[in-house]
Amino acid sequence: MNLLRALATVSSMTLLSRILGYARDFFIARIFGAGLATDAFVVAFRIPNLLRRMFAEGAFSQAFVPILAEVRNRESAEATRSLVDSVSTALFLALLATAALGMALAPLVVYVSAPGFAAEPGKFALTVAMLRITFPYIVFISLVAMAAGILNTWSRFAVPAFTPVLLNISFIVGAAFFADRFDPPVLVLAWAVFAGGLLQLLLQLPFLARIGMLPRWRLDMKHPGVRRVLKLMAPAVFGVSVSQVSLLINTIFASFLVTGSVSWLYYADRLMEFPAGVLGAALGTILLPSLSKHHASGAPESYSRLLDWGLRVTLLLALPAAAALAVLAMPLIATLFHYGQFNVQDAWMTRDALVAYSLGLVGMILVKILAPGFYAKQNVVTPVKIGLATLAVTQVMNFAFIGPFKHAGLALAIGLGACLNALLLYLMLRKQKIYTPQPGWPAFALKVGGAVAAMAAALWFAMGQAAAWLHAGWQWKLGMLAGLVLLGIAVYGACLFTFGFRLRHFSIRGAD
Repeated sequence: MNLLRALATVSSMTLLSRILGYARDFFIARIFGAGLATDAFVVAFRIPNLLRRMFAEGAFSQAFVPILAEVRNRESAEATRSLVDSVSTALFLALLATAALGMALAPLVVYVSAPGFAAEPGKFALTVAMLRITFPYIVFISLVAMAAGILNTWSRFAVPAFTPVLLNISFIVGAAFFADRFDPPVLVLAWAVFAGGLLQLLLQLPFLARIGMLPRWRLDMKHPGVRRVLKLMAPAVFGVSVSQVSLLINTIFASFLVTGSVSWLYYADRLMEFPAGVLGAALGTILLPSLSKHHASGAPESYSRLLDWGLRVTLLLALPAAAALAVLAMPLIATLFHYGQFNVQDAWMTRDALVAYSLGLVGMILVKILAPGFYAKQNVVTPVKIGLATLAVTQVMNFAFIGPFKHAGLALAIGLGACLNALLLYLMLRKQKIYTPQPGWPAFALKVGGAVAAMAAALWFAMGQAAAWLHAGWQWKLGMLAGLVLLGIAVYGACLFTFGFRLRHFSIRGAD
C-alpha cells in the first residue's frame, strides 16, 4: 500500500467534506449570525461532538484499531470476526445508555458546560432543547467511527473519509430549505445533526458487509478483546482528548464573556479545522493501521521510519497552512462568513481568534501524528501523563490570557497547549527509543522554513488592506481569495522545487 497515494485519497475526500463544511457555515452565518441562537447551538452540538472525538474517534479508535490489526495479523479470521462482533455489541449498549443519560440530564450538562447561560433563561432553555435532539448523534457517530476503524484496517480509506460529507449536506439542506418550518428556526440545525449522524452510519454498512465484517449481535463482556479494548480505552480518553477538553473548558470561560464570544470561537475553530482535518486527521488515519501492523510484525526500524515520514509530511504541509491562515485571516472570514446577520464586529472578533489559533496549528496536527506512535504499541500511560500535564498548563494560560485578549486569549491557550503536547510527545518518543530521526532534518527544516517565509510575504503584499475586504462584493472577494490561494501554492511550490524537493522523495509503502 502506497501511503502517499492513500494520503491523497483520504485528504481529497476530507477536502470535499471541509468545502461543504464551509458551505454549511456560510448558511449558518448568513441565516443565524453570531448571537444568542448560534451560541446555543454551538454548545448543544459541541457536547456530543466532544464525546465523539474523545470516545469514538479518539480513545476508542486508538484502542480498537491496534488490537484489531494485531488479531487480524496473528490469529484466524474467526477470531477477528468474534472480536468485531463482541466489541460492537458492547459499544452499542454503552452508547444507548450514554445517550439516554445525556438527554435526561441535559439541563445539568448545559449548566456545567456553559454556566454563563444560566443568567439568560431563554438562551439556557434553547440550549437544553437542542442538546436533547443532538445527543443521539453520539450513538450514530461512534458506530461510524468503529466502522471506519475496521475499513481503514482493511486499507479501505475512501469511504470513511467521504462519510462526513453527509453531515454537511444535512446541515445545508436543513438550513436552506427547512429553517422556516421550525420555531425557533435554529432548531433545524439540531435535527440536521441527528439526520446527518444516521445517514453516515447507513452509508458504512454495505461496505462492511462487502469485506465480511458487518457486526452481528454477540454479547460477551468476558471476551478478551473487549477487556483489552476497555483497558486501553479508559486512560486513552485523556491522552487523545486534551484539545477537546480544552475546547469544552474554553466554552465555559467564553460563556461568561459578551454574547457572540462562543460563536466567534466556533467560526474560527471551523477555519482552523480545515487544515487540521485535511492534513492531521488524514495522516493519523492512514498511519495508525500501518504502525499497528509494523508493531505486530516486530519491525521497529520500519515503525520509526514511518513516523519520520509522517513528521516530514506534516511540517511540509502544516507550516504553510498555518502561515496562510494567519496572513489571510480576514480575507477568509470576509469571503466565507461576512453576509446577512454576520456583521463587521463579528468578522474582526473571529479574525482575532483565528490568528491566535493559527499559532498552534502545527502543534495540533503533530499531536495526531505523534500520539499514534504510542497507541499503535498499546502504550497509553505515556500520552495520558503528557495529556494531563498539558491540560493543566493550558488552563493556567486561559486565566493569564482571557483578561487582556478576551476570547482570542482562549484560542491562543489551546494553540500553545497543543504545541507543548506535541513537544512532550516527541521527546518521549525519542527517550523511549521508539523514534529515531532519519538523516537530513536540518537541511529539510531550513528549506521548508525559507519556502514558507517567501509564501507568507507574497500573500501579505498581495492581499492589500484587511478592512477593504469587509466592504467588497462577494464576487470580488471570491475571485481575489482564489487568486491568493493560487499565488500561495505557486510561490511555495516553486521554492520547494528550486530547493530540490520532488514528489517521489515522499513516496513510502505502509504495511499491507
